[in-house]
Amino acid sequence: MENGSKDDLPVIGITIGDLNGIGTEVIIKSLIDNRITKQFTPVIYGSTKTLSFYRKALKVDNFNYIHVKNEKEFIPKKINVLNVWDHPVDITMGKSTPEGGEYAFKALEKAVSDAKEGHIDAIVTAPINKHNIQQEDFNFPGHTEYLADRCSVKNELMFLVSDELRVAVMTGHIPLKDVSSKLSKESIIKKLEVMINSLKHDFGIKKPRIAVLGLNPHAGEMGLLGDEEEKIINPAVIELKNKGNLVFGPFAADGFFGTASFKKFDAVLAMYHDQGLIPFKSIAFDTGVNFTAGLPIVRTSPDHGTAYDIAGKDEANPSSMIQAIFAAIDIVKNRKEYKTFEAAPLNEENDLKE
Repeated sequence: MENGSKDDLPVIGITIGDLNGIGTEVIIKSLIDNRITKQFTPVIYGSTKTLSFYRKALKVDNFNYIHVKNEKEFIPKKINVLNVWDHPVDITMGKSTPEGGEYAFKALEKAVSDAKEGHIDAIVTAPINKHNIQQEDFNFPGHTEYLADRCSVKNELMFLVSDELRVAVMTGHIPLKDVSSKLSKESIIKKLEVMINSLKHDFGIKKPRIAVLGLNPHAGEMGLLGDEEEKIINPAVIELKNKGNLVFGPFAADGFFGTASFKKFDAVLAMYHDQGLIPFKSIAFDTGVNFTAGLPIVRTSPDHGTAYDIAGKDEANPSSMIQAIFAAIDIVKNRKEYKTFEAAPLNEENDLKE
């Protein structure tokens, strides 16, 4: 946090997500071992009443938390719950309801405000329903676009990360038929620049190696199966490579993943949603994390949805939520270390002048 000492534990805000999905369940399961709070201070944005409801539904007796009223009351090494609302709300596990979306948005809105003001170091968002959350203040395809708007960022990047693979997508939640028209040399360069910057600042990789996928089968087969590779993607790769970046491609997506070539790179830029997410989820479904790169605040989320079909049945796997929390912690630390590293040469120069 901005105002804390550098020895302070990172404060991680966790939004409760859709009240009727598995969000609350995976939050409880992720934090139930109190040893985890030795590494960070969790702040759950939601309602103690909602947590109490799920504690009873899941028959969990050993999940303890502290109710706090504002950021001045956050207690280190304890599970803090900030009541964004304190009145009862109907919970219908496994069903999409207007209330589920309304209160998911309330929690998200408060957490983002606190992150922008420096009260928390990062946000981990539990899953929302992209339909029932729609309202006057949330007219977006998902978290990523909403966060970019709140942070006044135009070139955010949906980055799926795991120990085995990092994949970002050029185009996110849009119809497949619209993908080609959204691609340009300039837009690809901008996304790759965000990726390069994120890999350096957020993941501590000094000289990242990046693979860029083609749009068409066989990466266009030299124009036979499409010309986006020759006219748009390859020129973008060449321009960034000429600037000293280790950017390669475009690669045919099937062969690239089929031969496990992704292991030779620090990250991969796919041209559309499923091209990147199908292989990513095949490789890291339970451990993958969704990270929004390019924002001034740190935001991660588990790489799964509301899973209404198993909500309240004690079947939800918390692995991705746990990974999302620790990814947020690592990114917060990496950003601080990079900032210190950048400042160090200036300090040395000033010391010499003195």
